[in-house]
Amino acid sequence: MKRALPLLATLALAACATMPAASLSPTAELGRVAAVGNLRVRPLQIVEDSRCPVNVQCVWAGRLVILAEVDFRGGSETVRGNLTLGEILRYGSESVTLVAALPDKVAGSPTNPRDYRFTFRSGTN
Repeated sequence: MKRALPLLATLALAACATMPAASLSPTAELGRVAAVGNLRVRPLQIVEDSRCPVNVQCVWAGRLVILAEVDFRGGSETVRGNLTLGEILRYGSESVTLVAALPDKVAGSPTNPRDYRFTFRSGTN
């Protein structure tokens, strides 16, 4: 039994390591809705993706901006605007942040817009 415990612990940790981070937070692709706390976020289009490719050394990290519809106040207020990766969009006492985007950008390999997955976090001010 003592030998089985390390093996079980290793298998459990391996299972955690393979779980994609995006599945742990509200995530949506273009045109789909992510339930983010009391908010609903629908990414509509990519406005800018100038992120530094993962296979390149950059002086500037670049940025990712998407156009999205966000339903605030239980859906009674809809705001259509740009969400920039890492920046908070506030509306009254509520807020939403685009916290991650997949896939990573790769130099020489254009990303199909349908392949993007956006991860969000909500908060209150």
